[in-house]
Amino acid sequence: MNKQVSNIVPVLRLGLVCLVLCSVLYPLAVTSIGQLFFPYQANGSLIEGENGSVIGSELIGQTFTDPALFQGRVSSIDNDASGSGTPNYAPSNPDLISRTEEAIRTQQASNPDGGIVPMDLVTNSGSGLDPHISVEAAEFQVPRIAEASGIPKEELYKLIDQHRTSQVEELLGAPAVNILQLNIDLRALK
Repeated sequence: MNKQVSNIVPVLRLGLVCLVLCSVLYPLAVTSIGQLFFPYQANGSLIEGENGSVIGSELIGQTFTDPALFQGRVSSIDNDASGSGTPNYAPSNPDLISRTEEAIRTQQASNPDGGIVPMDLVTNSGSGLDPHISVEAAEFQVPRIAEASGIPKEELYKLIDQHRTSQVEELLGAPAVNILQLNIDLRALK
């Protein structure tokens, strides 16, 4: 019996050391490094308005319904950041087909001069929270926004170009724009 107890003591000691290392020291070190070197990112990449109130995060999509603003991707979770995800439907799923057809009809009705609806305006991202759309999807919306806001199309195209992802980011994917940041600057133009 005494030998069994003497074998358990080192295991308990190792367990306690691992518990302190993994649940106290490591999170404290990572949080401290993040706050010290990357405070903006560590605190959620929050965008503040002129009065200091938080407008949103550059990492989380938002739903915009104003016809004078750019609209983002479809989100089956209504861009609710408390939980991310999207239904994992097969391309042949009737619910997915119906939702996509409805999104296409909605986009064509609100952007009659836009042409072919870009895919990212009618499909979810994997998380349902993507804050970006392609440059093509932003340009698709320019005629509607120009008409609703009175801002010339040329200025809107320049604004989109100013908000394009960097060339390094474009190496990893298609050119995109952040909708929240684009709409903040669009509101400033009005």
